[in-house]
Amino acid sequence: MKKGLLVIFTLAAFAANSVLCRIALKEGHADPATFSSLRLLGGAVVLLFFQLAARSRRGIQWNVVNAGLLTAYAFLFSLAYVHLNTATGALLLFGAVQVCMILWGIIQGEKPGRRKIAGIAVAITGMAVLLLPGASMPSPIPAIMMIASGLAWGAYSVRGKKVADPTGATTGNFLLSVPVIALLFMLSPEPKRVDSDGVALALVSGGVASAVAYVLWYRIVRHLTSTTASTLQLSVPCLAALGGVFFLKEMPDLRMIFATALVIAGIVMVIASDRAAAR
Repeated sequence: MKKGLLVIFTLAAFAANSVLCRIALKEGHADPATFSSLRLLGGAVVLLFFQLAARSRRGIQWNVVNAGLLTAYAFLFSLAYVHLNTATGALLLFGAVQVCMILWGIIQGEKPGRRKIAGIAVAITGMAVLLLPGASMPSPIPAIMMIASGLAWGAYSVRGKKVADPTGATTGNFLLSVPVIALLFMLSPEPKRVDSDGVALALVSGGVASAVAYVLWYRIVRHLTSTTASTLQLSVPCLAALGGVFFLKEMPDLRMIFATALVIAGIVMVIASDRAAAR
């Protein structure tokens, strides 16, 4: 029960990131480079404070590859997001995550049975029902950036399966990302802009919806197969759509409800397949 609640909270935080980013970038509160920089800086400060309060500074783990993947995901996501509509961006992002994590699982010897394959198919169908009607043909460069962002996040997730201390590892990843994101911020040719709302949105996104959620994700992903972990994330667009209903006053429709039900059904089938395999 406790593990299930952690999974729900973590996925809800991922969805909150999408909503916060959408508000900040689509409504002009911040430019992508500034938002990404403040987001990662906020996450680094929160995690460092936590480590210092717990007197475990020596527990911080430094991994340049994981930090690079985290930075690539956050920066490319923000840059691509402003040039893609929400549906197209989500399809490209989570499609890339699915491909990366499922292929990695197969390479590592995972053999999804028929029930799990059927569950993955049902969940993907639900996401397609939700997003395809609003998707449009993207421009090549933003599309490539969003796909690269998804691949970076997929790789970041599968590498987390080998992390012994999720808190120390995530803290090190965020701290190492700060100088890199600062350099990318200075090199970005786009005009810099941010207002007080943009700062608040970026810091909440980084300090809560990213830092805390990524620690929990590293704790969770160690106990999941790559195919299951990737399928769970298909719920994020549905949760983000629900977030739009509650926080952006967007009206829900039957398509959203039906799509959400399909995604949940698919995830339940995948989890049931894992439990049957474990038995």
